[in-house]
Amino acid sequence: MHINVDEDVKNKIIEEGVDYRVCTSCSGPALVPVTVKPPKANDVRIPIGDNTLYISAVQARYINRVTLDMVYNQRQMNYCSAFY
Repeated sequence: MHINVDEDVKNKIIEEGVDYRVCTSCSGPALVPVTVKPPKANDVRIPIGDNTLYISAVQARYINRVTLDMVYNQRQMNYCSAFY
């Protein structure tokens, strides 16, 4: 399995210095900091600089690319029960 990560996503992770995770949200894959959705043992792990991009096992079956438009903002998280 190979999942491409766009350069702007890599830059975001490196600049912020935090790990991120692609998880399932109300409207599809969501890219959020691990403080919002912690990684699970069966996540796919992609090293990005000194950080890690985790991709849920569920999402890893369906996506082949991580893009910046997957970033979920606080407003979106407030309206999606997946983040409660």
